[in-house]
Amino acid sequence: MAAMPETSWHEFHAEAHVLSGHLQRPVEQKIERHAPVALKDRKGGHLTRFTEDVNIEGLVSFKRGRTRVSGSQSAKDDPKNHGWVTVATSILEGLNVFELITADRIVAQVSTDHPLVNGHFPHVTFLGTQFNNLQVNGVPITLTLNLGICGQRPKDDTSYLSDRGFLGRAKEQTEKVAKTDGLPKDLQTEYANRLTAINNLIKGGNKSREAKVTCSIVKSINNLDEIPIPGIRAVGHVLIIPDFGTVSLGEVEVSEVFYEGSEKPSNSFDLTMLKMNLGCVGHGTVSGASAKSNGQGYP
Repeated sequence: MAAMPETSWHEFHAEAHVLSGHLQRPVEQKIERHAPVALKDRKGGHLTRFTEDVNIEGLVSFKRGRTRVSGSQSAKDDPKNHGWVTVATSILEGLNVFELITADRIVAQVSTDHPLVNGHFPHVTFLGTQFNNLQVNGVPITLTLNLGICGQRPKDDTSYLSDRGFLGRAKEQTEKVAKTDGLPKDLQTEYANRLTAINNLIKGGNKSREAKVTCSIVKSINNLDEIPIPGIRAVGHVLIIPDFGTVSLGEVEVSEVFYEGSEKPSNSFDLTMLKMNLGCVGHGTVSGASAKSNGQGYP
């Protein structure tokens, strides 16, 4: 009797929200996730959320926020390159943080495509991701983006955390920040730890279940000489503002996730367009426009 063909299916996973954080000064207030939406099942589908006119004690505000997540099977008849498509999107409009960081529109969008054949690890793209009129102290800044920072899907269906091309690009970005003189102490420690983790992966060291690599779609921050703030500077994708704190732009956290019933991890891609660590005028953390996509196919 001939064996029955094995049925394939996919566990979709996508999340998005527009704003979160924790203010400690001048007020103590946790910023709950605004417009959160999540897709975590085998059915797929399309979910959306919307919110508007959010104002947190006059310190952090935005006019509109929209999120959406979707999961479906690709219509392309190319099972070796396409299969299960997951998209997560976060759109933040009219942002104002302490009158210093403003933006007309920020979009985070992450899409993964797990091929039907040997598609445990996906192709990932950040198409649609953008900053529109991001300003510092009322002055528009220009950014050089690299939406291809993660590169092509690794060969032989392997993890991005084992791909030397991706790890090399992430290391180059991380070293640029880690080896800069005069960094705030907490930033210096954070990037030293990131660099150690990347070097361990490059050397083929033992990976923990919490292994991750952080990189950025932002290659450089330009025209800072037009901003009338003494001492302001940028290192890679990180903006250092005296008497305010640090602003990290377009960070992507690539990690490995273990799903129940699988001994092989899946890759997760978590994009956050703004990560602010405040330390003087105000104190706390604020994150804006976050989108996350991963998932796993069976068998």
